[in-house]
Amino acid sequence: MLDMQRIRDNPEFIKKASENKKSPVDIDTIINLDNRRRDTIKEVERLKNLRNTRSQEIAVLRKEKKDATKVIAEMKEVSDRIKDLDGQQKEIEETLHEHLIRVPNIAHESTPHGESEKDNVVTATWEKPPSFDFKPKDHIELGIILDIIDFPRGAKIAGAGFPVLKNEGARLERALINFFLETHTRRHGYREIFPPFLVNRASLFGTGQLPKSEEQMYFIGEDGLFCIPTAEVPVTNLHRDEILDQAQLPIKYCAYSACFRREAGSYGRDTKGYLRVHQFNKVELVKMVLPSTSYDELELLRIDAEFILKALGLHYRVLTLCDADLSFAAAKCYDLEAWAPGEGSYLEVSSCSNFEDFQARRMNIRYRPANGDKPRFVHTLNGSGLATARILVALLETYQTANGTVHVPEVLHPWMQGLTEIGPR
Repeated sequence: MLDMQRIRDNPEFIKKASENKKSPVDIDTIINLDNRRRDTIKEVERLKNLRNTRSQEIAVLRKEKKDATKVIAEMKEVSDRIKDLDGQQKEIEETLHEHLIRVPNIAHESTPHGESEKDNVVTATWEKPPSFDFKPKDHIELGIILDIIDFPRGAKIAGAGFPVLKNEGARLERALINFFLETHTRRHGYREIFPPFLVNRASLFGTGQLPKSEEQMYFIGEDGLFCIPTAEVPVTNLHRDEILDQAQLPIKYCAYSACFRREAGSYGRDTKGYLRVHQFNKVELVKMVLPSTSYDELELLRIDAEFILKALGLHYRVLTLCDADLSFAAAKCYDLEAWAPGEGSYLEVSSCSNFEDFQARRMNIRYRPANGDKPRFVHTLNGSGLATARILVALLETYQTANGTVHVPEVLHPWMQGLTEIGPR
């Protein structure tokens, strides 16, 4: 959530920046509501001061045994007016809050301007796409040949978008998760969390998924809980309504979780096979840092995620998202896209974002400066480190051979019990 003072100081800038993110908001109404709220508060304070003064007058009149009836009657009117204004103030603040929570975060000045995802900027690439002396198969065909992915049985159990991994496919999935976690904890210094996979509304509001993206989530009505779309939600909320000491920062967490997304409105867009599923596994990286270091921390976060792709030997590129393609809560974001030869396209496998104090304001996560100044909001960041579904696609299609087998990247051998090649059953 944006600071109201920031909106007051730069209403036209905020209005234009929101339009650039394709999330236009009624800034004029917000300013009007805020003015009414402030005017109401001033009037209430004036009336309360008047009531205090008149109360003293009434005490003097009674002490002097004089008639205080008129003043008492006036004070009753004042008290009734204060009560009425308090009610108005509450209504105004509730309406203002409903408008404020729909204002997106503002893109950082280093974020490129654009009109759509087509305007995202390729800022780096690693290695060259693999070449083959045969026509590469896609992951669906490989999954059938190797008997490691079962789409029909997944659809029978739960519906489309819930594939079953089996045999070496299940082992490969587990190997990826273990490799991601071990790398980020032992090499990169993140503290491991195993969070709940269900969260309440307050948690989703805090990270910015609610109210904007409720239609994308699975909701359990009886309990008022949502299946998490990413471990970002429970992990970032660990410190909701807390004041941290500056010495604790930066905090670096990593967490494995299953992720659940309805993908409403995505029909026909990258929905083939394992590309856009409703349940997938991901290791998430979350940081809480000092505002002065948050953009340095974003670069380090991206490097940590890239390390996994390099270790797996996958060709990939880094995109800097333009403002039109940024998420509701992000101020800046890098997408990492791995090359999938069988698809003939790049697949997003990680998004590394800086939210500045946008999430922290919604969750009330602050830190106490070492110099004793009043508490300030932390900056929060997160990134996938990585999501397994599309990594699995890229691995199968990159490491396939002419005879239909798939080589296992060397870094995964310890978690595959020494298996170096997956072959047909």
